[in-house]
Amino acid sequence: MEKIIKPTNGYAALFLSLIFFVISVCCFVITGNTASPMYVAPAIASALVCVFIWKGLVIIQPNNAGILNLFGKYVGTIKDNGLFFVNPLYITNKLTQRVQNLAIPILKVNDKMGNPVEIAAVIVWQIQDTYKALYEVSDYNAFVKMQSEAALRTLTMGFAYDNIEDETAQLTLREGGTKINELLQQELDERLLTAGIIIKEARISHLAYAQEIAGAMLQRQQASAIVAARYKIVEGAVGMVELALEQLSKKKIVELDEERKAAMVSNLMVVLCGERGAQPVLNTGSLYS
Repeated sequence: MEKIIKPTNGYAALFLSLIFFVISVCCFVITGNTASPMYVAPAIASALVCVFIWKGLVIIQPNNAGILNLFGKYVGTIKDNGLFFVNPLYITNKLTQRVQNLAIPILKVNDKMGNPVEIAAVIVWQIQDTYKALYEVSDYNAFVKMQSEAALRTLTMGFAYDNIEDETAQLTLREGGTKINELLQQELDERLLTAGIIIKEARISHLAYAQEIAGAMLQRQQASAIVAARYKIVEGAVGMVELALEQLSKKKIVELDEERKAAMVSNLMVVLCGERGAQPVLNTGSLYS
């Protein structure tokens, strides 16, 4: 687990190191002028103390973290920014905690119905637990990339592209919108929890049928749209014919037998459902001749 520590302020240590540096320089100068060996030991000791202090100085930039390790043992994490002094024997690894973007390239995946689709996504992520990011996985950047692609593939295989083939589907990739994005983010959160990474946002950026079936699916969508439109037209035409017959009978404008009603219905349906304007035909005889 991540352990946050508050190290010593580094400015005091820096000032102290400068004092030892000045002492060391002065001792070396005096030794050079007097040729006396008595100042050599203090000069070397002061220089070693100065180097030792400098080794322990750590600079943490804003939205970055320093992970401290002592002989293979995790010591803690510095999340405050500034200049700090830590044990010079510590090994410091620095990680950024800034929000990062990952654009998953277009993947070709079979949806729930087995149709190949092209899908891509944009992932916004951030390191939350530095210990897990550094020590639980070998390379957190590669881990995020691989798990994001795997999550996107899993999501795609769990839903149909649209409800043309699966008419009972309540949620599809094309019409899912916000819900699909939420499911993708949930899947990513579960997969990246091991690395101590949280997902700020996950959004589908590209969705289309694969090229080899795009043309056929487009024709199928067009056919479905035409059928749906025709259904609405016929439904409306039947209602209009029914209303016309009802009004004619109610107002007693004309008395129609069953054969005349059938002819009238046929003519009205042709006029109302036809794609082009009706062309009237004058009948000089009667319906029966």
